[in-house]
Amino acid sequence: MVVYAGQGDARRSMGLLWRTGSSEAVRTSPGPKPALSVEKIVDAGIALADAEGMEGLSMRAVGEKLGRTAMALYTYVSNKNELVDLMYDRTLAELPTDYSEHADWRSAVTAWAGDNWDFYLRHPWMLQVSQARSVLGPNEFQALETLLVILYGAGLPAKDVRRLVGTLNNFVRGAVRIVAESRKAQAETGVSDDEWWLTRSSLLEEVAPDFASRYPMMTKLESERAFQLEDETVPYLEQEARETYRAGLETVLDGVEVAVRRARS
Repeated sequence: MVVYAGQGDARRSMGLLWRTGSSEAVRTSPGPKPALSVEKIVDAGIALADAEGMEGLSMRAVGEKLGRTAMALYTYVSNKNELVDLMYDRTLAELPTDYSEHADWRSAVTAWAGDNWDFYLRHPWMLQVSQARSVLGPNEFQALETLLVILYGAGLPAKDVRRLVGTLNNFVRGAVRIVAESRKAQAETGVSDDEWWLTRSSLLEEVAPDFASRYPMMTKLESERAFQLEDETVPYLEQEARETYRAGLETVLDGVEVAVRRARS
């Protein structure tokens, strides 16, 4: 399931994101101060998405979580699309914004990537919000600013910094998505990854007796124990994704280091 940001009324959504449209500002009826607010609705939406994924998110479900009807929410948040924008930006506020305590840019980027990895596993529904259209909220800009500061401080040209931000964000999101989907698959099917792989891989000799001759390089890697994992106590696919992430990040940062040296010379 992919969700696209920015589908609500542009002026209203941007006002709420940047707090020029507060819960008080959108009230249309007189009377005592209501118990609901935009902030409470957004927090309830985040808690619901964390627990049930984007598929479980609806205005009705959020209303029930708050002990209200869906109609009671519309004074504050116009629709689900607007709510998703607010949830997305609010959740990004969890990310650290300062890596100045690190000795150099490489250790800072490594820490940044690790923080993002953990963040997406806490909130896997965030991976379902497409990057094709930005929310354009303050915390989204702050997340971008944080990485820009690290990379620009390494001495890279501005254009290189811009491109590398996209590369690193896409790399981390792509790598952690496998773990998030693996956990979701197990929860939805009731079958663990290890059980799933063992059941099917054990049938390969039966259904593909010529496997070794058809795929000689894969067979060679297997004979050289390339598929043996460092920590076999962790589910196979999750550990595979973690090791791939670490190796890939080191390779990406090696390339950035070459670019840094070239820029400095």
